[in-house]
Amino acid sequence: MTSTQSTRDAAESAPSAGLREWIGLAVLALPTLLISMDLSVLYLAIPHISEALHPSSSQLLWILDIYGFLVAGFLITMGTVGDRIGRRKLLMIGAFAFGVASVVAAYSSSANMLIGTRALLGIAGATLMPSTLALIRNMFHDDRQRTTAISVWMTSFMIGMVIGPLVGGAMLENFWWGSVFLVAVPAMVLLLVSGPLLLPEYKDPNPGRLDLLSALLSLLSVMAVIYGIKELAKDGWAVDALAVLAGGLVLGTVFVLRQRKLTDPLIDLGLFGNVRFSGSLVALMVAMLAMGGLFLLLSQYLQLVLGLSAFEAGLWTVPQALAMVVAAGVVSALAPRVRPAYLMTGGLVIAMIGYALFTQLSGADDLALIVTGMVVFSLGLSPMFVLGLDLIVGAVDPARAGAASAISETGQELSAALGVAVIGSIGTAVYRGRMAETLPDGLPAEVAHAAEDTLAGALQVAAALPEALGAELTTVARQAYTHALQVNSVVGIGLTAVAAALVMVLLRRIPAPNESTDAEAK
Repeated sequence: MTSTQSTRDAAESAPSAGLREWIGLAVLALPTLLISMDLSVLYLAIPHISEALHPSSSQLLWILDIYGFLVAGFLITMGTVGDRIGRRKLLMIGAFAFGVASVVAAYSSSANMLIGTRALLGIAGATLMPSTLALIRNMFHDDRQRTTAISVWMTSFMIGMVIGPLVGGAMLENFWWGSVFLVAVPAMVLLLVSGPLLLPEYKDPNPGRLDLLSALLSLLSVMAVIYGIKELAKDGWAVDALAVLAGGLVLGTVFVLRQRKLTDPLIDLGLFGNVRFSGSLVALMVAMLAMGGLFLLLSQYLQLVLGLSAFEAGLWTVPQALAMVVAAGVVSALAPRVRPAYLMTGGLVIAMIGYALFTQLSGADDLALIVTGMVVFSLGLSPMFVLGLDLIVGAVDPARAGAASAISETGQELSAALGVAVIGSIGTAVYRGRMAETLPDGLPAEVAHAAEDTLAGALQVAAALPEALGAELTTVARQAYTHALQVNSVVGIGLTAVAAALVMVLLRRIPAPNESTDAEAK
């Protein structure tokens, strides 16, 4: 009997999930949606936060970045903790902490306080993410059911990122900027009530000892690398940024070497020898890097360039969310019969078409074009995220699901945060360069500096200028921002093409669940 046939026989004998597991999946989708919402909910609130708290451009980036950075930094540790104390228990702890931190963030009185509360939200979010995906791995043993369950989970995550601006827009239309955080509070209360009733508890029966030094090394290395890259992208080849980046890489190397020596490592490096795991992880990270970087620019384009209100801008993200739901259903239907690499690669090609549409933006009357582009790239990215994640969690034993899920989500959160930091910084550099070339004559130095820093700053100072000069500055600034989005779209196309190549090279031999033995041998 071939190993492939043995794998199929094991899959066919796996127990099927029942009603309790499917209801439990609905419970798990709730924190997943909220965690991803917190990555994007502030995008439309940025102008309001800028007006209320007066953050510097650096503080503004940290308000956006720190949440994703700390989620990424703590995921590995929290995944291991969940394996030890129980994944449901960690989920409940995280839900309570996330709710409390959301209330504190809503009433932040300064930029630094908001950065700090966003950091607390990131740590709390890191306790939730590995728990949800690890519980899915433990609840759904049948391959086909697990693909469907992960499709629901990933769709919740993606929809959360998309409707974050919509929810934020609705709140900003009626309340103050801090209200965008309070949306999470009732949902977390619901999770705390329903979780113990509907979710089973799972933990590794032989988890081993938690190595605190490894946990510290993983956090410091991730944070140092992210900070170094962020500063390099923003300010160029500065010595201090290079030193921080190098320090992070050194810490990361020490972390990896330590894992090889430990009896109970924080990360099982043997996982990376499995092409299902490592190939899917790398391709997912590249695709997420491209998408995460464009989300911020697209959301602000709707509001600051096209002049939509916060709620209107959020409302126009609904077609994108609907496209993700449709795509997830199609992927679940096709996955049993079509090799995952073919579905993922085809989807990534469609995503590149969506990105290409953004290169045709003109800075005016672009609403139909930008909504179409968002729908197309969302349709295209769904197979990559659903099937890539399914391959990752399906490659490991259920007892190791917490750590494996944490590695996967660390990669995704890190890539999304880096996308905002790096691609966002590229956009900022392009914007500033174009503004320096086209800035109207006769502007006071302080006005010119504010206009060159951010688009929001340019629009704010333009409103206080004489009508003709203010209109000219507004037009120039919006054109510069449009050019920055066009450049970043080209970057997104290139990154997505890399992800497609990785999928075809590394994953093309992985069969579909229903594929015959003869077809697998070809």
